[in-house]
Amino acid sequence: MKIHLHQGDLPDGLDLGKLVAIDTETLGLNPFRDRLCLAQLSAGDGVCHAVQFAAGKYAAPNLKRLLSDPSVTKLFHFARFDVAMFRRYLGVICAPVYCTKIASKLVRTYTDRHGLKDLVRELLNIELSKEQQSSDWGAPQLTEKQLAYAAADVAHLHALKATLDTMLARENRTELAKACFDFLPARAELDLAGWEEIDIFAH
Repeated sequence: MKIHLHQGDLPDGLDLGKLVAIDTETLGLNPFRDRLCLAQLSAGDGVCHAVQFAAGKYAAPNLKRLLSDPSVTKLFHFARFDVAMFRRYLGVICAPVYCTKIASKLVRTYTDRHGLKDLVRELLNIELSKEQQSSDWGAPQLTEKQLAYAAADVAHLHALKATLDTMLARENRTELAKACFDFLPARAELDLAGWEEIDIFAH
């Protein structure tokens, strides 16, 4: 996959279409402690645009415009985390969204393995390397291996969505999936407000 690395924002005039695969890389999994370091995006055309953020520098007007554009569907794997990170660091409500992890959990009920690596292996017969997952994403200079890893995380999301959409339709769960996706911005707000471990729907 071809990778374009941009500092601080997407370039002016970049058109990624109406369905954009997106992922983030952070210093860890705590949105209050671990900052957003990288956002990678792909239109599904074999090209990845990666936006690298320096600490505290999150102006990114072009990226913010895309994330909040109601005519563009943002395609994630585990959208709950990425949407929360964009809310926390860019101050945007990211919508509408599609999450391949949620779609997988709704139709692949025969397994409890819903990680991206597992999905890509089963549905697309492709092996993903997770070697760089725990590397230092806050480094000023990212390595070629890190950038290749980041690009791989968005390279297959369009193909996964196509397969999962077929499975959702087959099981009559398309509308249920959409309702879950529509709730994700609120779910991210709950996480950021302190309800990440509490099920407010429980008795």
